[in-house]
Amino acid sequence: MWPAAESLFNRLAALGDAIALREGERELSYAQLLHEVEQRSSQLQQLGARRIALALDNGIDWVLWDLAVLHAGLVCVPLPGFFSSSQQAHVLDSAGIDCLISAQPHADFVEAAPGLHLRPVVQAADLHPGTCKITYTSGTTGQPKGVCLDSATQLAVAHSLVQASASCRVERHLCVLPLATLLENIAGVYAPLLAGAQIELMPMAQIGLLGASQFDLPAFLGALAQAQPHSLILLPQLLLALVSAAERGLPVPDTLRFIAVGGGRVASQLLQRADALGLPVFEGYGLSECASVVCLNTPEHRRIGTIGQPLPHLQVCLSEDGEVLVKGPRLLGYLGEPSPSEEWLGSGDLGHFDGNYLVLHGRKKHQFITAFSRNVNPEWVEAELVQQLPIAQAWLHGEALPGNVAVLVPRFAHTSDQQLAEAVATANQALPDYARVHHWLRAAQPFSSANQLATSNGRLRRTALLNHYLRAIEQLMATESCYGDA
Repeated sequence: MWPAAESLFNRLAALGDAIALREGERELSYAQLLHEVEQRSSQLQQLGARRIALALDNGIDWVLWDLAVLHAGLVCVPLPGFFSSSQQAHVLDSAGIDCLISAQPHADFVEAAPGLHLRPVVQAADLHPGTCKITYTSGTTGQPKGVCLDSATQLAVAHSLVQASASCRVERHLCVLPLATLLENIAGVYAPLLAGAQIELMPMAQIGLLGASQFDLPAFLGALAQAQPHSLILLPQLLLALVSAAERGLPVPDTLRFIAVGGGRVASQLLQRADALGLPVFEGYGLSECASVVCLNTPEHRRIGTIGQPLPHLQVCLSEDGEVLVKGPRLLGYLGEPSPSEEWLGSGDLGHFDGNYLVLHGRKKHQFITAFSRNVNPEWVEAELVQQLPIAQAWLHGEALPGNVAVLVPRFAHTSDQQLAEAVATANQALPDYARVHHWLRAAQPFSSANQLATSNGRLRRTALLNHYLRAIEQLMATESCYGDA
């Protein structure tokens, strides 16, 4: 067993007959969970597994195997289902996976027991000492990058999250995001277990998340109605869907006590709309390199427009150019790279402090400079644009241009140019002149991993978008038209 994990398993043992996990009709008490974990831990050790890839849908078995690997003192590598087949192959090979836990067979592995597939690994990459989990970041270019984490760092985040949400008395958490996502793994599994809460689990299709970017709102609302959760973790687009549904009068559980939102820029207007509905939404911010959450708004300390205050186990400051720097428990290093030697970890995000609350501006590398020498972070503007119902996706470009150009993906096929123009005008009202959308193009197709304009988890591939739309932008600027098709 990894040394720092002992406190977690002692906590599980102390909770006895309280319900820990539920998936449909299947329930496990904390005592039963611990028994299952110990059995699976022993099975992995008997098979001689060392590095285990976890490729299951959301459910009780995912949680049990994750905890079993932790209990056995082995290395767990969650394999996101939204990764492409080539990205998944890269993860398996770069991490030196010798055991794959999957409901499906794999050509390179031989099934040694139901759901457990083994293969010999002649030469595996060296790991940073203490690595118990490797989480892969999808990034925006190239293959996913492995972040090596120890158990102490993960549990430090989980303990801080329990403390931050204690006043909400969360007794039932519904896992909405894929468990292979570090945020849900830490904040949606480890933290609720430490708090003695019940974790509700459903397959992703039942939650309404299909593939990398498809979303089924009726299924999502049905899952909420069935689980009646106290807490959720949502991405900005999921929060937008929930708020929009509630505004249309669709039923939303009144049991919700803590809705954490992160993973991207959240427009202040959306948070204000949630407030008007009485939805308890708390924006946060995190890094895989810091085992997910770094800052979080809480019931006691909340300020809309900020990502909250740093969690108690961390320190946050700003560099001279405004980059967010973090000091405290963090990654051991990237897989295949030396351990970081700097005392403060650069996040790559720009921001400023409003009192003790951190405000983000966007990614440092995405910032562009207009022809009038004004710095603009496109994520800020894009978040305002997708707030508008007619706009599903938006990409902003303005480097060295006299006016900013947005490429817009309409939410519906029947969305008219007039509706898009009105949506842009509404978004512009919340923006200073230099950051406003001065011209726009209508995209011919959504940004997706299939056309290489977005990553598998929906992040924009900005270089690819620029290459794809540069000619159309140049033509637009030459004619000074306000909109067109691309």
